[in-house]
Amino acid sequence: MKRLFDIIAALALIALSAPLFLGVALLIVVLSGRPVLFRHRRVGRAGQPFSCLKFRTMVIGAEDWLSEDERLLAEHRKNGFKLPLAQDPRVTSVGRFLRRTQLDELPQLWNVITGDMSLVGPRPLVEEELGWFEGDAAHQLLTVRPGIFGPWTALGRRRPGYPERAEVDLSYVGRASLIGDLGLILAHVPVLLQGQSDDS
Repeated sequence: MKRLFDIIAALALIALSAPLFLGVALLIVVLSGRPVLFRHRRVGRAGQPFSCLKFRTMVIGAEDWLSEDERLLAEHRKNGFKLPLAQDPRVTSVGRFLRRTQLDELPQLWNVITGDMSLVGPRPLVEEELGWFEGDAAHQLLTVRPGIFGPWTALGRRRPGYPERAEVDLSYVGRASLIGDLGLILAHVPVLLQGQSDDS
């Protein structure tokens, strides 16, 4: 039932947001050039790696910039493997808008169609983040598909960093249900309307 719901809902959302997809893609091409999409390696269910899709919000070569800048890399790891929007020099002007409005996540609907992700589940992690999950916790987390919406993202601007984030993500595992998923989706309505702050 969850997989069927994922496919039907993702197809409907893609159809409804098609003009938005096109508009964002054109905005990126005009203001930032190509490519439009960014593929980031994440860990999926059963530990299988996959390419998590996003609209590109950073300059070309942003990953190389991070690996070559020791200060930036240290800050990235310290902040839970991400940088606050206001402190990330790699983000483009159009990228800031997409991050604040969270429109950069739209292409992940395709990840849902292909089965790499679900509409609802813990956010997909990079491999280094699994180190925050002690003992059997990492294995438990990887028994479910990562999601676009989840218990951690539902907290909006109150989202905690690690190690608290690990507990929040694990709260979904073993308690997932269709009713619970619908509740988490509804909980994201005010979060999406509020947008992301420059400090997150």
